[in-house]
Amino acid sequence: MNTNTNPAEASESSSHDNPCYGRDPTAATLNVFADDERSYQFPYAQFLYAEMTPNPALERNADAPPERLLIAFAAAKVTVLGSGLRSLERTIQKYELKFVKSADRRYARAFNTHVAAVAISFTKEVA
Repeated sequence: MNTNTNPAEASESSSHDNPCYGRDPTAATLNVFADDERSYQFPYAQFLYAEMTPNPALERNADAPPERLLIAFAAAKVTVLGSGLRSLERTIQKYELKFVKSADRRYARAFNTHVAAVAISFTKEVA
């Protein structure tokens, strides 16, 4: 679970203030708050592709988040697990996703989009 306090927790009643992600049409980078309590900035200029799939962990655990969104950049891959992730996919398509982070499970019912986990794996440089 991500305990990072940035960005500030939002009102559960507002669908525009989802604590899992933010939008900004002028964003040049995607700020990723990983579950290891680190944050990373990935430039959209290095965006390669995004892939939406059902979460393979569902086969082993019925309580696992139902969707997996892989966001690939030149230097890293960001894996987002949650529900209602199509809205993130559409926001990435427009280069408007400002940040993404996991939020407490209590937000799952309050919002259509809930991010349960965020992980980053860096790609190796080819020498």
